[in-house]
Amino acid sequence: MPSPSACVLIIGNEILSGRTQDANLAFLGQRCDALGIRLVEARVIADNEAAIIAHINECRARFTYVFTTGGIGPTHDDITSATVARVFGVPLRRSPEAVEALDRYYEPGTLNEARLRMADIPEGARLIGNPVSGAPGFQLENVFVLPGVPSIMQVMFDGIVDRLSGGPPILTVSVTTDLLEGAMASDLGAIQSAFPDVSVGSYPFFRRGTLGVNLVLRSIAAGRIAACRAAIEEMLKRLGGRILNRGAPKST
Repeated sequence: MPSPSACVLIIGNEILSGRTQDANLAFLGQRCDALGIRLVEARVIADNEAAIIAHINECRARFTYVFTTGGIGPTHDDITSATVARVFGVPLRRSPEAVEALDRYYEPGTLNEARLRMADIPEGARLIGNPVSGAPGFQLENVFVLPGVPSIMQVMFDGIVDRLSGGPPILTVSVTTDLLEGAMASDLGAIQSAFPDVSVGSYPFFRRGTLGVNLVLRSIAAGRIAACRAAIEEMLKRLGGRILNRGAPKST
């Protein structure tokens, strides 16, 4: 059976403008690998209702899971919750459970209408608890709506792991060499063809005045990833390249 798949929708004009650097994708990629879920795509989209609707509808039909980040705060441009309600054709309701969570977090008398907006949840959604700042996320079918603040999103994601069905952990191993891509491209392509069940990525680098390539292998099969690495190392030696770094397969 193929591993479950996932897509991340990073929602926010501030990400697209460059004012804010996304820090959630790396975390989600590593956690999905460890859970045996293939993170196939990530998209950055604006705080725009039509765009959010189109992307969620496309992705929830294509992938096992869709994770959204951003746009569920208290301000006027936080439109994700209302838009997801429109995706599923349900009304946005003030959740008593979410209000209680916010009330526990804020000082008495400070839970104003703006903050209460964060308790407006699509009808029928299952809440995702927020032990950091109170305001919950939610799940509708295979769509999980999470905040954009990394420290909060990460804790909340760990709270939904028991709702996700994964496969075998995806193993990763890297081989670093001073041989350049142009010198190995043909041979590396042949190795990839011989190991279709191992993803082989080639990533050139320049550091401390040295050019090189980091070859990253990913697979759920430890034996196959080890055999592929051995073939790559033999190829590098045959072509006159040095192996600068290597490690045992590990799940991230």
